[in-house]
Amino acid sequence: MKEVLLGFPREWIEFTDPADSEHVIRADLTWLLSRWGCVYGNGCKGITGRPVEGCCSHGAFFTDRDDEKRVKAAVKRLDPTTWQRHVKGFKNWTEVDELDDKPARRTATRKGGPCVFQNDPDFPGGGGCALHGQALRDGVHPLKYKPDVCWQLPIRRGQDWVTRPDETKVLVSTIAEFDRRAWGSGGHELHWWCTSSPDAHVEKDPVYITYAPELIELLGELAYAELANMCKEREARGLIAPHPATAAAKRST
Repeated sequence: MKEVLLGFPREWIEFTDPADSEHVIRADLTWLLSRWGCVYGNGCKGITGRPVEGCCSHGAFFTDRDDEKRVKAAVKRLDPTTWQRHVKGFKNWTEVDELDDKPARRTATRKGGPCVFQNDPDFPGGGGCALHGQALRDGVHPLKYKPDVCWQLPIRRGQDWVTRPDETKVLVSTIAEFDRRAWGSGGHELHWWCTSSPDAHVEKDPVYITYAPELIELLGELAYAELANMCKEREARGLIAPHPATAAAKRST
């Protein structure tokens, strides 16, 4: 099925973090109540037309030094049996690129290929992201080993300090869908993008449930619990603006 067009109606919720009166969460209910799910290896078409790479055709920019430090610790847990590019890539798994016209560090990419951590499908140690695979072997959630942008995708969190009319300041965290526009101008040139495709809206449970660990990491446990309660109540009442990709997927079954 074709991707749905951008710019469709959405429902939002805004509330104060129970753990911090100066923290406000603004969340896209249309996205969080959608049935999107990662279909890597099971219908993913890849952002560059190479399904085996999924959304890993480019290196991942690090959020900050702590992000890179955490990934570096995970890299040390890999060996030639779990990381296909271990011999060639271990000492050169990062490189400098440009982000917003400024130098920025990211995971390296193979010449003419995807991220250096992407194992080929027939690799004996397991295909796909070596860091993801190692996390599963170690019994931890992949968000503990992967770059921030990798485990957050396709959730997009924005954070801004806002001055209210009474001159008080609050930190507003916005939780939304990472759609094509979130990639920048180049996002419209992607071969395929899953959040807009009914092919990827096939999960039994909504995003706020399937992505609970990620949302807890982004918002905190109390804020997530409040968000989950609101999502559950809104779903019970019926969304006015459901995600069109989820609606299209339901019509096709």
